[in-house]
Amino acid sequence: MGSSLHEQIYDLEDRLLQPEIRRSGEEISMLLADDFVEFGSSGRTYDKIQVVEGLPHSPTVPTVIEDFQVKVLSTYVVLATYRAVKANESREEMRNSLRSSIWRFTDGRWQIVFHQGTRSMEFCK
Repeated sequence: MGSSLHEQIYDLEDRLLQPEIRRSGEEISMLLADDFVEFGSSGRTYDKIQVVEGLPHSPTVPTVIEDFQVKVLSTYVVLATYRAVKANESREEMRNSLRSSIWRFTDGRWQIVFHQGTRSMEFCK
């Protein structure tokens, strides 16, 4: 793959936000490591099975990634951080959440092992 590490991880994060990927348990299962854990912005904790089974039935809201950064933690582990901006139903204001993900390179591919979403009180116009 000729793209940079930053581009690879950005593309993977963006895939997880795409409605067609979120509707596919098979696609989600490929992106999430077996030991995946999420601390959701709702305050709930999720494992891989819960995400693979639940995400295809969850509503999707168009989301834009801003301020995306990648920090290398070790040869095979990186931390991605960004702001996810979602439009509300009326699309009059945008809601932000701060996101962090840990990705691990295993068996020739990157998989997400941890994700946290934290609601942000900041709003965009």
